[in-house]
This record gives sequence, C-alpha cells and structure tokens, in this order.
Amino acid sequence: MKNLLSALLTVATLAFAQQAAALDVFACEPEWGALAQELGGDRVSVYVATNALQDPHQVQAKPSLLARARRANLVVCTGAELEIGWLPIVLRQSGNDAVQPGKPGYFEASHYVTMLEVPTRLDRAEGDVHPGGNPHIQTDPRNIGRVATALAQRLAEIDPANAAVYQARYQDFAKRWDAAIQRWQKEAAPLKGVAVVAHHKSWAYLYAWLGMHEVAELEPKPGVEPTAAHLEEVLAQLKREPARMVIRSAYEDGRASEWLANRARIPAVMLPFTVGGTDQAKDLFGLYDDSVHRLLGALK
Repeated sequence: MKNLLSALLTVATLAFAQQAAALDVFACEPEWGALAQELGGDRVSVYVATNALQDPHQVQAKPSLLARARRANLVVCTGAELEIGWLPIVLRQSGNDAVQPGKPGYFEASHYVTMLEVPTRLDRAEGDVHPGGNPHIQTDPRNIGRVATALAQRLAEIDPANAAVYQARYQDFAKRWDAAIQRWQKEAAPLKGVAVVAHHKSWAYLYAWLGMHEVAELEPKPGVEPTAAHLEEVLAQLKREPARMVIRSAYEDGRASEWLANRARIPAVMLPFTVGGTDQAKDLFGLYDDSVHRLLGALK
C-alpha cells in the first residue's frame, strides 16, 4: 500500500510538473522577447538571442544559440531576411524539427504587417537590400499590436492547455497598448512633417507612423559604413534640404552622426531602436515612451 501511494504521488507530481512547465520561447530580437513575455507571463520562459547593442544584421551562430534553439518550443523572429546570416544555420544545426520554417513552432512577425520599401529589383551592389522589404517593423508600435494578435493565437495553438491564459493576457495587453498608442500619437504631433537624416535605413515605419520624412542617410549604401566623402555630400545636401536632426540606433557608432550634427548645427539623437537600447526602454512601453521623448527633445 505504501509503495502504491508513493507511485501515485510520483505520477501526480510529474503530471503537475509537466502542466506547470513553461513554454520555452526563443526570440531573435528583444522586442519579440518582450512581447512574448507580455502575452505569456509565467507560462513562458523567454530567451532572447540578441541585445539592443548588437547590429541585428551581424550576429554569429554561436553554440549557445544552437543549444537554446534545440530545446525551444517556439522561435519568434522578425523574418524578411533580417536574420538570414545566422538563423538558418542555428535552426538547421539545432536538430529541433518543431521550430523549423513551416512548422507551428516557427513564427515570423513580418508576415503579419504591411511591409514597406519592398525593392522592385534586387542588386547586391546596392548594399544590404532585403527582398521582402524593410525588416525594421518594430519602429511603428501599431505593428507590435498586429503581431501581438497573431502571436497570442500561435501560443495558444502550441500550448492549448493555457489558451485561455494567453487570450486573457492578450486582451489586457491590447487594451493598454491601444491607449498608449493614442497617447504617443498625441504627444508626437509636433513631429509631423519633420525632416531628418538617418544613419541607416532603419526608420521607414517610424516615419509612416509619425509623418516624418528622411532627406538623407549617412551610409552611402545600406550596410556600408559612412565615408568621409559621403558625409561631405550629405552636409552639402542639407544646405539645399535642411533637416531638424540626425538619428541613429543605439547599436550604431555615433561618430558620423556627431560629425554631421556639429557641422550642420542640428541635434544628434540616439534612439533605443528596441527594448534595452536605453536605460528608459526597459520594456515595450518604455521603448516608445523614450523614443518619442528623445525626438521631441531634439525640436527644442
């Protein structure tokens, strides 16, 4: 009798542990890790493969990434070939069939938004061109909301036992997110029509959201570091087409933007770009709070 009770207790403990085990989420970028955490809460264990101070185009397929992908239940990435240099290797060598492209355990955020800057022709001589369009979809918070809808559904599909939890958390997040977007748009109204110079072709979705526009880029071609000759050309261009600020991402070297800002006598603005890019951008809400604050500060 004692052995039977012990066996039953062991079975019950194992069943509870399996039910309570968190879904293992491998997020390629910090914004998707933060979103998965918002939607999953304690039902998910999130690992983020990159950080805000890394160039998302230049990531190494390290053994640590392989190990984390091997045990993942869900891989959440931007897609649109942003991770083309490392993710296919990681997924292939992980040996985890559940998270391969085409399987429920593989999720690309870019599938759920309208892509901007889709090239009409492909020529690698033009620099780091993405065939599916500009992959930096997270610079518009409205895209985060669209992705959240799809990601909550995918979490429920993979973990149906907790489907009600994911749906409830999604409803709560969506309510808070929609209210925050309305607030950000009201605060950012002075940015409409503002001309900027950018370090890299990173901000198409931000411009579309806030009504800003870009007059020049510090990189002569996408992914090609700024040259002295090109910076002089941009400086000359600003005499014809003035800009109010120079913007760059947290991971980008600030020397080129500072050089141009000093000579054009306009502010240089570093934006977090993703969660963790600044001390203030600790989560998704902080990301846009700080971005809008920094852009408005440059207008003063």
